[in-house]
Amino acid sequence: MVTFRQVFRSTFLFLFLIIVSCTPPEDPIKCFSKNTNCTITNSYGTFPDRSICQAANAVYPTTEEELISLVANATKGKRKMKVATRYSHSIPKLVCPDGIDGLLISTKYLNRVLEIDLQSMRINVESGVTLRQLINEAAKAGLALPYAPYWWGLTIGGLLSTGAHGSTLWGKGSSVHDYVVALTIVSPGGPEDGYAKVRRLDESNSELNAAKVSLGVLGVISKVTLQLQPLFKRSITYVVKNDKGLGDEASSFGLKHEFADISWYPSQHKAVYRIDDRISSNTSGNGLYDIIQFRSTLSVGLALVRTTEENQESLGNAEGKCISARLTTTTLLTSAYGLTNNGIGFTGYPVIGYHNRLQSSGTCLDSPEDALITVCPWDPRVKGEYFLQTTFSISLSVVKNFIQDVQRLVNLEPKALCVLEQYNGILMRYVKASSAYLGKQEDAIDFDITYYRSKDPMTPRLYEDILEEIEQLALFKYGALPHWGKNQNLAFDGAVKKLKNAGEFLKVKQMYDPTGLFSNEWTDQVLGLKGSVTIVRKGCALEGLCICSEDIHCAPNKGYFCRPGKIYKNARVCTLISEKKQL
Repeated sequence: MVTFRQVFRSTFLFLFLIIVSCTPPEDPIKCFSKNTNCTITNSYGTFPDRSICQAANAVYPTTEEELISLVANATKGKRKMKVATRYSHSIPKLVCPDGIDGLLISTKYLNRVLEIDLQSMRINVESGVTLRQLINEAAKAGLALPYAPYWWGLTIGGLLSTGAHGSTLWGKGSSVHDYVVALTIVSPGGPEDGYAKVRRLDESNSELNAAKVSLGVLGVISKVTLQLQPLFKRSITYVVKNDKGLGDEASSFGLKHEFADISWYPSQHKAVYRIDDRISSNTSGNGLYDIIQFRSTLSVGLALVRTTEENQESLGNAEGKCISARLTTTTLLTSAYGLTNNGIGFTGYPVIGYHNRLQSSGTCLDSPEDALITVCPWDPRVKGEYFLQTTFSISLSVVKNFIQDVQRLVNLEPKALCVLEQYNGILMRYVKASSAYLGKQEDAIDFDITYYRSKDPMTPRLYEDILEEIEQLALFKYGALPHWGKNQNLAFDGAVKKLKNAGEFLKVKQMYDPTGLFSNEWTDQVLGLKGSVTIVRKGCALEGLCICSEDIHCAPNKGYFCRPGKIYKNARVCTLISEKKQL
């Protein structure tokens, strides 16, 4: 029987279509008095290990000159520094200075578009400019950033530092950093530099390959120059297919369509192919992509959906999860994922429009305060979405085998991945090998997986073992690279060894910041400089802080024990064992 709450999850999505106001997200930096005694988190309100990061001060430079002075003073005082953006969407602890005496440098007011050169088709911006600002200002000049993440609330400095990307195998690829032709970075200096070194890098300098994806450990990016293209139109059509042939089609689909991606619903045996191509600007159409999941949402609706999830988890109600997943998928498909033909309504495919209106969105950031009546769905100030993300890139040469392994798991546990489909399944985006030292090593597919997280870190998820096995399959059997701005700690363990130019990056790091003032414990661990990024403690495997090696790393008091994977026997996962099986 379909309950009211299960139906509500579907009909509730339509509320995205009519909500027009929203309480914008809070600044991730909170200080108790005059920018002192500060804490910092991310947009979701929780880091992977649930710790709270502290800093002595936060500063908000408004010019490059102010920024240089702040870095110089902190360097002279040997203070740890970290850069924070206005929304801070990175899940790992990239923004945390070590200890309580550190300095947070916000780029909130370094938010100006400095120059657009029509002849060279280049745009020069400060690092705190948002992706939305860049897209809109470029479009006014008849220009376009060809590829970009789908969420426009990222800042340019933030998305470069984490290697954020869209979806394509065409041109230079989908990573924004591969369209950087110059940048300015401010790093610690010696007395002869006035304690701050300003480097202006361009494509003739190999150090740009380190600076354009840096995890924030080289200094503060001040300015960025990007290569643009003439503004163009696109044509988008979503096509639903059975996923039986997904393994064969996935590697070639991205070569056929410039902006291709795939939304995969494994438990429903469906794949939704995005047929998305550049077309003549003379083609009629003024389509708009206002992604449903990024719109403002009624807080009361979010609370009800979350309560439904919590009840399903506590009762082990897999069938309820699957009903909710099917309703969600159907609703998104019938509403064209937020596409409209004219900015008002969807009348059918293809949706044709200018690139700037179709490439990214995030309207929940836009509206004035409404006392939290409506919010971005993940806003931690209300009872709403609370999730974990696993995101990794698998080489096109082996992606078919990975997909088939996931399908084998689904055949063993048909309802297992309904827990992902409640969050719109697995998003598959195409990424190309990059010149950045910390960039992608091969042409690949990036798998974005989002799923329920309990407010109690010691409470396992439904089908905990299947999700853990998929992650370990990707990372260890297929050598996947993690997305630097997403994932739990486990995904980064040993990641630096998969990078052929990691040594070159570390040489630049040593040159730019020899005493590690812009590094923290997490980045040192990720870069292989100090210990392991995994955290071994009671229940650590439940949230990706470790791979279990003992039952205590799971939740034996709740029936979850450390066992081998179902198809990948090298995996060690937290498996629900019934009392009968234990005997």
